[in-house]
Amino acid sequence: MQGFQLSFFTRQDHKHAGLPLAEWLLQEARRLGLGGATLIAASEGFGHHGKLHSVHFVELADQPQEVTLAVSAADAERFFARLAEEGIKVFYVKTPIEFGITGAG
Repeated sequence: MQGFQLSFFTRQDHKHAGLPLAEWLLQEARRLGLGGATLIAASEGFGHHGKLHSVHFVELADQPQEVTLAVSAADAERFFARLAEEGIKVFYVKTPIEFGITGAG
């Protein structure tokens, strides 16, 4: 199947609707019936301002997080429309891909 890989980059302390934004993205993808999403927690990274974000022993608030989805073009449009409805501002990468499942099943 042809579609897109959507990758959203945020931090543990970015919230929406009372949840960390990464968790909200994951739940919203599920609510919309998308095929799957993965939340990846990173140890460190930096954003467009050049500020280093990293996991601290006592505090996880600054921890970088990535949510990745492989979706059809129609599902990508629906997901971005939902983000617009919610007024969410988040950095993303949208890459054309081919995806599917191997083997008999």
